[in-house]
Amino acid sequence: MAEIGQIAQKVRSKNAGPFWLTIDIFCRNRVDFERISTGLATASLAARFRTDPEAIKRFDIADLNVVKLSLPRPAVQGTRADRDMHGAAWAALVEEMEID
Repeated sequence: MAEIGQIAQKVRSKNAGPFWLTIDIFCRNRVDFERISTGLATASLAARFRTDPEAIKRFDIADLNVVKLSLPRPAVQGTRADRDMHGAAWAALVEEMEID
């Protein structure tokens, strides 16, 4: 088992509006992309982010070696409950996830 952060070239998260976050997993090559694409279960992501798996929009873009995820923010951006206004800290949670 390996952490996604050890396999991927870069994991980036960012704000995608007041209601959504976007996480991009950039891979160096097709082998790494396939490993992450097949090893990363959407249900595991949903459990980690405490959201419904049906709410996660996932795009595995083989031509670019990128896995792109969009998910609802846990709190509306800029509200008192929002702990990460720019959405930048979410990448670290994905980098720490282990896959086969």
